[in-house]
Amino acid sequence: MEFEKLQAIIGEVLGKDPDEICAESRLKEDLGADSLEVFQIVMGMEDVYDVTLEEEVVYRVKRVQDLYQLVVGQK
Repeated sequence: MEFEKLQAIIGEVLGKDPDEICAESRLKEDLGADSLEVFQIVMGMEDVYDVTLEEEVVYRVKRVQDLYQLVVGQK
């Protein structure tokens, strides 16, 4: 359930079908996200999951699974 929320956030920001976004998808290489879009994804995650993510940690993230682990670690 939680992962599906993340897929929806990423899909909305990047204009992609959430079903095409898997845990192993690389944000930049596979999904084509630029730094502004990554920032928008993080803002969406903070709103939906009611967490605060540290900027320096987020920008080291490479894959969707890494973002998900950040959220799971906050709960």
